[in-house]
Amino acid sequence: MLNQSRFDDIGKLIVRMMVGVLMLLHGLHKILNPGSLDSIRNMLASISLPSLLAYGVYFGEVVGALMVILGVYSRIGGLLIAGNMLFALALAHRAQIFTLTNMGGWALELQGFFLLSGLAIIFLGSGRFALKPD
Repeated sequence: MLNQSRFDDIGKLIVRMMVGVLMLLHGLHKILNPGSLDSIRNMLASISLPSLLAYGVYFGEVVGALMVILGVYSRIGGLLIAGNMLFALALAHRAQIFTLTNMGGWALELQGFFLLSGLAIIFLGSGRFALKPD
């Protein structure tokens, strides 16, 4: 007999790996290219926020992603990813929120994917296949 709970846990693992690995790649790029934070610092300064907040991107894109991948406090990792994306939408993509591409897709598909995937992890949790299942 098929165990539905096991399938649910496998699905949660797939979602965690998908969003975690893809987000981590963005974070690793920023670690390897620290100058990429300059544009974030400038955007923060333009709305009178401290440029030190730019380092928060590492929490969402590296720490949060690793938490999600490993299944250690996955819900908090999902929150870090979702929060990171809310900042990205507010800082860098406000003008594109209601924009479509030439092909008819949403201009912010990637950002929407990360935001909604982070929210899904918050609500789903890690599942059984995690270092610290929740």
